[in-house]
Amino acid sequence: MRKPLFLLAAALLVGVVATFGSPVCRAAAADAPVKIGIIGTGRIGSALARAWVKSGHEVFVSSRHPEALRSLVAELGPRAHAGTPRQAAAFGTVILVSIPYDAMPQIGTDLRAELAGKVILDTSNPVEKRDGAMALDAQKKGAGVATAEFLHSTRIVRAFNCIGAASLASDGFHQPERLAIPIGGDDAAALAVAEGLIREIGFDPVVIGSLARSRIFDLFQPLATAGLQGLTAAQMRAKAADIP
Repeated sequence: MRKPLFLLAAALLVGVVATFGSPVCRAAAADAPVKIGIIGTGRIGSALARAWVKSGHEVFVSSRHPEALRSLVAELGPRAHAGTPRQAAAFGTVILVSIPYDAMPQIGTDLRAELAGKVILDTSNPVEKRDGAMALDAQKKGAGVATAEFLHSTRIVRAFNCIGAASLASDGFHQPERLAIPIGGDDAAALAVAEGLIREIGFDPVVIGSLARSRIFDLFQPLATAGLQGLTAAQMRAKAADIP
């Protein structure tokens, strides 16, 4: 027996609410602006803040010295705010973490409550020369897995860690084909949010796989080296398929 039309409509409504009920999922819906907290506003964080504000989103840039960000906020206009990392973590439904990797454990301790349950985009690369011995441990695990442990989160997405700030600023909507940005994570909804935010600024996201698999585009790894040369999505997928 066919269900009455009103029951089918009700079932559809339940499905829509289930899909877009949370703040992050509503943010990922078409034309819905996202509140993005940026922890660490160096060259990558600043480039992304500019791109996302241009796309219509609201950003909260942060630093241990937020007064240094006044000129950036003035440049970006009313959709930009500046303050401390704690304020940025509280503000955003999506959080970008773009910091020297040795600060990751402290961020995870200090901001655990503010980061809980949020989509976290991690651009940070562990580098021994800068970050010390802890970088070697993170490289061995894979940066994505290590970040998930430090930030006590299953909603980490590795992204933007193997593209330069200059390319982020100038290569969006590249012609004749967009450039690709590899991403990886264990949470399907978080990956979908990241994909949307990447497409909006003119790049093609390529999901490489899990956080463990994302180690193939950790800094100095084969896919990161290739990605820095500027690949299309098809080229990146082909390159990733050749890496064990």
